[in-house]
Amino acid sequence: GMTKADLVNNLGTIAKSGTKSFMEALSAGADISMIGQFGVGFYSAYLVADKVEVVSKHNDDETYIWTSSAGGSFTIHQDDDAEDIGRGTKIILYLRERYDRVPRGKET
Repeated sequence: GMTKADLVNNLGTIAKSGTKSFMEALSAGADISMIGQFGVGFYSAYLVADKVEVVSKHNDDETYIWTSSAGGSFTIHQDDDAEDIGRGTKIILYLRERYDRVPRGKET
């Protein structure tokens, strides 16, 4: 799991820098294969999700939730009410409407 400082340093720095530039480039018609140039591999989640939450618990810190909608900003708040994840990290994707179903194959 990550501490609050880890969330800011590992996810927040990228959210403030590369994500916005990447999303702007995509909107302008850039090829999706360019994602590596922005240092935002984690942020490929925004290709299918409107919002991402990262719930993380480190042994030396409380449980925190990092939330971003890919606009270059994020929030972090202490999670007092959620399920106990023990330690570790859980990533929650809020899928865009067109991706809310997993294809099951061709119907016959």
